[in-house]
Amino acid sequence: MNRQPLPLAGFRVVDYSHFLAGPYLSRCLAALGADVIKVERPTTGDAGRQHAYFIDGQSGYFLQQNMGKKGLCINLKDPRGLEMMHRLTDAADVFVENYRPGALGKLGLGYEELSARNPGLVYCSVSAYGHTGPDSHRAGFGLIAEAKSGIMAMVGSPGEAPPLLRIALGDMYTGVHGVASVCAALLGRVKSGRGQHIDLALYDCLVSMHEYAVQCYTLSGGREIPVQTGHDLPYSTLYGVFTARDGHIVIAAQVDDAWKRFASLVGGEAFASDARFHSAQGRNDHRLEILPRVRTWVGERTVAQCLAELESADVACAKVQTIADVLADPQIAERRMVIEQEHPLLGKVRLPNLPFRFSECDTTQTVPAPLLGQHNREIAAELGYTGGEIDAMVGDGVLYAEEAVARGAASAVPGSTASR
Repeated sequence: MNRQPLPLAGFRVVDYSHFLAGPYLSRCLAALGADVIKVERPTTGDAGRQHAYFIDGQSGYFLQQNMGKKGLCINLKDPRGLEMMHRLTDAADVFVENYRPGALGKLGLGYEELSARNPGLVYCSVSAYGHTGPDSHRAGFGLIAEAKSGIMAMVGSPGEAPPLLRIALGDMYTGVHGVASVCAALLGRVKSGRGQHIDLALYDCLVSMHEYAVQCYTLSGGREIPVQTGHDLPYSTLYGVFTARDGHIVIAAQVDDAWKRFASLVGGEAFASDARFHSAQGRNDHRLEILPRVRTWVGERTVAQCLAELESADVACAKVQTIADVLADPQIAERRMVIEQEHPLLGKVRLPNLPFRFSECDTTQTVPAPLLGQHNREIAAELGYTGGEIDAMVGDGVLYAEEAVARGAASAVPGSTASR
């Protein structure tokens, strides 16, 4: 139950982004209460709609990152489509885009053009390299930023090619920074009366994410360069992945007190009382002596046995879980980290929730991602277009909707008026 309005209730966001960083950013804004209009191009829509996993022709990738939004599909190459976009942004609080720098300016949708029409607009750009610098013109994805940032060079085992991270770290981390930046700009607008341009680069965000590598290199005068270390951290012993008889676990006993409890469990009083291991530096210096003992202890036990003994000693540990394990975890269920939505074509779908929890309002998003062009008529009417004008734009392809919308399937969505 909401005892307070959602934090961003009353704000309108125009999301003209695709794939991941921008859509995730605006998904978070929608969950926080903003009215988010997802603008897409005719026929294919957001490129995320062509990204797996697919079920009955619908992309789970798109469903996850675009829930809670309304869908508008317009042809911006037609002057009427551009005029509609301008009407939309003239009344918006936030505009989110992730095109290559300069591309939207050619369409009359750059920051200078839109802010001249709407001085209060917060315009958030997400790109691979940002809008300045020698690489600003280059295309890029999260993978490119992960490789460029130095993160990939530190992952994996020495001598092997770095592995793919398998999660979109750059996109998601940039999206989170986008949420914070947009909210800060909206707060700043209260004082200044004006919006501003937020320039977010995936590359920048991942460089800023280094909690150790950058300061290690700069403070050592370039002598220390973090490299691949396999399954543990040489500068934070004991902290790593270990193999049990029936799976893998992680152990975090790098703090002095935790180490003493762990050492007593694994090697008894003699191991725990060895003064060489009583400081972080000492453990790091003697890491190659410590690791074999730990590997042997873990390898003789099952995952369950390891966890039971480690938890009894109050040592932080966990099983390396599969996604199936995660979705069956009572902790995840209690925290409502998987939500159920009613999709007009798919029926019930289960997708990840967002992690923030507010004491006075519920940000859980129950409205599924829009079908392509699902809310065309509703949004056009809100912008002042007559029924005849809307029909003409539909007939001329300025407004486009997928077949299911024309059949009225969207009317099954809670809160939808797309079939009117």
